[in-house]
Amino acid sequence: QVQLVESGGGLVQPGGSLELSCSGSGLFLPHFAIGWFRQAPGKEREGVAYITSASGTGGTRYADSVKDRFTVSRDNAKMTVTIQMSNLKPEDTAVYYCGARWGPISTIAHEYHYWGQGTQVTVSS
Repeated sequence: QVQLVESGGGLVQPGGSLELSCSGSGLFLPHFAIGWFRQAPGKEREGVAYITSASGTGGTRYADSVKDRFTVSRDNAKMTVTIQMSNLKPEDTAVYYCGARWGPISTIAHEYHYWGQGTQVTVSS
């Protein structure tokens, strides 16, 4: 059974930092491109950061709203994908999900084959 698990969410003040991790079981995570998406109440799921599979270019891509604030990386030894978030803003508040897909990066949520249950990030003073 394939399972993705996000961890590291929580409450942080505006301007603060947080690190989320995505790990998997039942699949070899380095073989998959990973996308981080978020969904705020009443809004559609939106992609924020993506990274190619370990056998790919290692390239990353970011939404304009998080560029220069979020960094996505892989640790293939630990088989995790991490997103480091800094200078967080209240509008970053959402449930954050990691998705895994075969093939190249995609910014389209429904092109991902596997999803975690999500982790809540709340940015508030």
